[in-house]
Amino acid sequence: MRAKTLYDKLWDEHLVKENPDGSSVLYIDRHVLHEVTSPQAFEGLRLAGRLPWRLDTNIATPDHNISTDRNERSAGVSGIPDLVSRIQVKTLDENCDQFGIKEFKMNEMGQGIVHVMGPELGATMPGMTVVCGDSHTATHGALGCLAHGIGTSEVEHVLATQCLVTKKMKNMRVTVHGVLGCGVTPKDVILAIIGRIGTAGGNGHAIEFAGSVFRDMSIEGRMTVCNMAIEAGARVGLVAVDDKTISYCKGRQFIPKGKLWVDASSYWQTLVSDSDAVFDLEVVIDAADIEPQVTWGTSPEMVAPVTALVPDPLDEAEEDRRKGFTRALEYMGLQGGTPITSINVDRVFIGSCTNSRIEDIREAALVVDGHKVANSVKQVLVVPGSQMVKAQAEAEGLDKIFEKAGMDWREPGCSMCLAMNADKLGVGEHCASTSNRNFEGRQGTGGRTHLMSPAMAAAAAVAGHIVDVRDWLPRGEN
Repeated sequence: MRAKTLYDKLWDEHLVKENPDGSSVLYIDRHVLHEVTSPQAFEGLRLAGRLPWRLDTNIATPDHNISTDRNERSAGVSGIPDLVSRIQVKTLDENCDQFGIKEFKMNEMGQGIVHVMGPELGATMPGMTVVCGDSHTATHGALGCLAHGIGTSEVEHVLATQCLVTKKMKNMRVTVHGVLGCGVTPKDVILAIIGRIGTAGGNGHAIEFAGSVFRDMSIEGRMTVCNMAIEAGARVGLVAVDDKTISYCKGRQFIPKGKLWVDASSYWQTLVSDSDAVFDLEVVIDAADIEPQVTWGTSPEMVAPVTALVPDPLDEAEEDRRKGFTRALEYMGLQGGTPITSINVDRVFIGSCTNSRIEDIREAALVVDGHKVANSVKQVLVVPGSQMVKAQAEAEGLDKIFEKAGMDWREPGCSMCLAMNADKLGVGEHCASTSNRNFEGRQGTGGRTHLMSPAMAAAAAVAGHIVDVRDWLPRGEN
C-alpha cells in the first residue's frame, strides 16, 4: 500500500469523484457561515428553489461586521452603526431562521469569530473536511482536519450539495526542530516561516507543520500557525493528531459522546502522515534561529526579528524586489536602516482569528499587568475571539488588568483585523497588530500595520513603540 501524508488520507476519505478535467468532487463534513459571504448563496438557493442538503452540517455566526463596542452591542443588531453592516447581520439572522440553520447570534454564548468558535464548540473535529467563505479557514487544520476557504458561489454549492468541486494540492512539510526561546511564540514561528519561504512559497500546496516545536505547541498555538498558512501562499495548513488534539476535543458541545467518542478518538489517532510518506517540498528550520518577529512593510513576508533594522532597498540586487521595498517603505513612512525598536505606534490591536483565544489574552495580560498604556498611544483594543473566551478571561480577571492599564476591553468580533466595521486606523497611523495581514489599507485607508505576537503588541502599547518583549518578561516565561 502506498504511504500517505495526512493530507492524502483526508483527501482520499472524502473523495466522491474524479473528473476528466483534473478536478474532483469532495464531500464536506462541516460548513461554517458568516454574514459577509453567505447572503448571495442563500439568495441563490431561493432563486433555484433549493434547500440545504443537510442542515446539521452547517453552523453560522456573525463576526466581520458586528460592533465590538459594549454600548453599541447592548442595543443588539440595531446598534450596529454602519447601515450596510447592520443589513448584513440582520440578513444572516433571517436566512438562518428561514432555512433552519443553527446560528450563534450576535450576543449569544457560542458566538465568535468563525475560526475561534468552531473549534471551541467542537464543531470542528479531527478528520473532517471543513469549509467557510473566508480564506483563514485553514485555522481548523490545527485539529488534523482538511480545512480551507471557499468563494461565495461555492458557499451556495456546498449548501445545496454538501460537496465541493476542487483540485488536489501538492504536499509540503515545514519542520521546525528544537525548543523555542523565551518570548518566542507561535506567531513568531509562522512569521519566521513566511519570511523564509515568502508569501508564494506554499502556492499549490497543503502545508503540514511538523517537528518538536509543533509537538510541544498547544492546540491554540497550532491554530495561530495554520491560520497564517494562507499568508505563506498555501490554501491548507495541517498538524497531525496527537494526545493534545484528542484532549482538546473531549467534552465539547458538538463532540460525540459515549461509544461514538471511543470510536471517533480511536480513528483520530490514525490521522498522521505515514513515516515513509513523500512530500513534494520540504522546509526545515531550527527553532534556535527564531526571534520575536515584526513586519515592517506591506506584506507578511516583509518581516524581520525585532532586533533588526528595517531593510534598505538599495541593498537589494533584484530590481523588482528593490522597487517593492521602496514602495512599501513609502507607504509605511519608514526609512531603510531604521531600528525596528524605534518605530512608534499610534494604536494597538490584540485580537483577530489569529490571536484572540484565551492563551493569547493571557499572554498579553502577563506583559501588561502593573503597567499603563503610554500617553502617546491613542487606543488599545483587546478583543476576545468569542463569547466563551470573553467569559473565561473575565472569570480570570484579565479584563480588569487591561482596563486598569488603560486598554479597551471589547465584545467578540473581527474588529480591527480588517476595515469592515467601526474599528479602523486613521491615515498614517501605525498599529501594533496581532492580526494576519498588513496589506495597504487592510486596517483602514492609509493605516500602517505591524504584525506581531500578543505579548509584543502588549509591550508596544506600554512603551509607545515596538520593543523586544524578551526584555519585559520574567526569566523563564514564554
